[in-house]
Amino acid sequence: MAASDPTPMRERAAEYLLRRHRFRAYEALPWLIAIAAFFVFPDRMTFGSQVLIMIMFALSLDLILGYAGIVTLGHAAFFGVGAYVVGLGAARLGYTEPISGLVAAALISALVGFITGWFLLRYRGLTLLMLTLATAIMFQEAGNLRSDISGGYDGLPGLVFQPLLGKFEYDLYGHTNYVYALVVLAVMFYFVRRITYSPFGQALTGIRENVRRMHAIGSPVHLRLVTVYTIAAGIAGVAGALFTQTNAYVTLTVFDFENSAKVMVMLILGGTGRLYGAFAGAAVYMLLEDHLSKLSPTFWQFGIGLLLVLAVLFARRGILGLFEDASAYIAKKRSKP
Repeated sequence: MAASDPTPMRERAAEYLLRRHRFRAYEALPWLIAIAAFFVFPDRMTFGSQVLIMIMFALSLDLILGYAGIVTLGHAAFFGVGAYVVGLGAARLGYTEPISGLVAAALISALVGFITGWFLLRYRGLTLLMLTLATAIMFQEAGNLRSDISGGYDGLPGLVFQPLLGKFEYDLYGHTNYVYALVVLAVMFYFVRRITYSPFGQALTGIRENVRRMHAIGSPVHLRLVTVYTIAAGIAGVAGALFTQTNAYVTLTVFDFENSAKVMVMLILGGTGRLYGAFAGAAVYMLLEDHLSKLSPTFWQFGIGLLLVLAVLFARRGILGLFEDASAYIAKKRSKP
């Protein structure tokens, strides 16, 4: 075999990617916690559903920010589109089947992501940041302008949806919604995990690390960025649709800048580019928000701000980064004679 034959290198690369695809034992922990919460906190399932939805929303942002390096302040646009697809379908068209509503929300949000991404992703840095923010604001103002359809800032309250799979009614404590959200999150997570560990995911990482080099080797950078942006928009749309279905209402606040900023804070707290960073960050943020708002309904955001400052200063890789550093330190100590 010639020394220049690239076959062994390709085989090693393929073997490495296959190993990365395999699930590890520790990956079961978040799911076991979510299942245990269903039995340990049966009266907090409504709150639990919102945590799962925000995890999914943060996961969609991690796909473009953590892996592709696309910084956005308008990700709530796709969350809002998905939320209003099922909201308007139920309120104006009388279509209340939940699962097909999720599919419709995913497709329409993905289409919006493709159209906006095709134009916006030609820009980088501060320009892209402002354009994504402006996009979310435009959607919100469009809804406000046609308040006769969207309900304006009063929204669309009192939405009613069919029983899940035609069998499972929505109970007062939200048990059905919790299981529903958990199953959808598992499906979305598996999909995202397959993407990030695929050659396409590796190409996204290359774009994030050095976009000029990827251009130089002939990689279709713009097409790949638009593709992942479209996928992330679809997942965010599913999260928004679940938000409407589990709360039985939707208002224009789903497009708020606060919604985009909140999900970014969650991701920073958990750690970007780690998949499970979305789980850790969203869960910690939502629990802190819940407890701090009870302690101080007026100044609870001070505690969130302080936590974010500490995370940026002392845990730049997020909560999961701290665990990784601690694990490496313990392993190093044990390896010493």
